Amino acid sequence: MLSHHTIKPHRPRHLVKSKAVTVQLQRLLAVSTLSITCSFGLSAVSGLMVQSAQAAPSHSPSKISNNQTTHTPTKALPAILRTKELPIKAGTYRPLYLSKNSPLIKVNDFKMDETPVTNIQFYAFLKHYPQFNKQNIAPIFADPSYLQHWLKSSRTYVPKSADFYKPVVNVSWYAANKYCQSQNKRLPTVEQWEYVAQASETRKDGSTEPGYNQRILDWYSQSAGNNNQLNKVGQSPANYWGIKDMHGLIWEWTENFNNSLVTGESRADSNLNQQMFCGSGAAGAVDPSDYAAFMRYGFRSSLEAKYTVNSLGFRCARY
Repeated sequence: MLSHHTIKPHRPRHLVKSKAVTVQLQRLLAVSTLSITCSFGLSAVSGLMVQSAQAAPSHSPSKISNNQTTHTPTKALPAILRTKELPIKAGTYRPLYLSKNSPLIKVNDFKMDETPVTNIQFYAFLKHYPQFNKQNIAPIFADPSYLQHWLKSSRTYVPKSADFYKPVVNVSWYAANKYCQSQNKRLPTVEQWEYVAQASETRKDGSTEPGYNQRILDWYSQSAGNNNQLNKVGQSPANYWGIKDMHGLIWEWTENFNNSLVTGESRADSNLNQQMFCGSGAAGAVDPSDYAAFMRYGFRSSLEAKYTVNSLGFRCARY
């Protein structure tokens, strides 16, 4: 005997969950229409293995001086997503792979976002730039793992509600760069990022503090490089500049990441690469005990602009 009850069609569980998340996101984004300031950069996580890569492709970024600026119109995004922008005073630092007699690198005044960009911030950005949605982005601008930790909804992809305020990862350089440009900002340069990253909680140069380098290494070793284990942004103590999450949360994109190391194709370049990766060469570096910095430079050299990694995110700077 046939039942008179209407049988509802079965909907995949992940679609039901993603619909609920979409409703949450829509409510959050409807709170305000004020402009947002973005947040991005490069904190490190250990245990990460990235596929070996050659130099970045010809269409990837080249080194840009601190004096150049790129401006694109800022689009209105919810005020709930604003990130504090902090001033960084000019100074100098010496890359660790250079000798103690090498010239110091000057960094001009600039501003950096307090924390890395979150999943919910990136979702808000995609509402205005749909060409960077997972289903729309061109293969030349992102590999297949782009935003792989987001949920598939009926029309697009959305972050899990538990990840709203965690740093967005699995994003390419192109997507990160466009996000910053949309806020009239840019990704920080390697020089800017390293200059800020050398600060401890009380000093501009934390390398002079006993145990500081070991503490950073400990942070790296505690992170698994898995999005499910990432903390929310802003949980670490602020450094001298007030910047948070520079170490121990994620790696972060920089504007000129592919110029952070020389290629090794020339004799002079080969010598610098030996200083980076050989124990005898590292012994002559500025601070051979700061292995975390060597890890960062080595990681950057393995990247291409379209790569995405489950522990690689970004923050923005203004200069």
